[in-house]
Amino acid sequence: MAITLKQPHPVTDDEILALSRYNPGYQFERSAKGELIVTPAGGKSSRCSGEVFGQLRDWNRTTEGVVFDSSAGFRLGDGSLLSPDASWVARERWDQLSASEQEGFPPLCPDAVFEVASPSDRIGDLHAKMQAYLINGARIAVLIDPQNRVVYTYRPRTIQRQPGHDMTETSFDQYATLSLAPELPGLVLDLKSIFIA
Repeated sequence: MAITLKQPHPVTDDEILALSRYNPGYQFERSAKGELIVTPAGGKSSRCSGEVFGQLRDWNRTTEGVVFDSSAGFRLGDGSLLSPDASWVARERWDQLSASEQEGFPPLCPDAVFEVASPSDRIGDLHAKMQAYLINGARIAVLIDPQNRVVYTYRPRTIQRQPGHDMTETSFDQYATLSLAPELPGLVLDLKSIFIA
């Protein structure tokens, strides 16, 4: 389960880097309110995350972009610092960053983010996190729930004057694959390799 620690002051990028250095195996994030969020990963969800990252990496070999694993933290426009389990940034956006911005916590929201739910995660918190990614500029956000073998795909709402997002739910019991076009053309997630060890 993610643990949110209320600090006397908003946690800084340097403090998160120091915590990560001295506490390997934990994922440290910062909420938009400046609170520290600690997220340990379990074995099954970590394996699923690795599979998602591998499929994203393989797809990226035929396109122009940069792929990140869960150790990358992104500084979003709302002040939060989040580390998706896997993510992708279009090459032209990545190349616009300076060398120091690329080396630290990149000040952008990835174009595509993937999160894998752990058994201790509250699904409502994860849905809110996916919405936060969209608000901060993600073109697609994918939440994978290994326990229930369901994938939730979020996209910004395309109808003008209606803020929010559109979400679709895909059950592995009904579908063996999931296309992420048009945002990630050609990327089709193999759900069997994600859900079945």
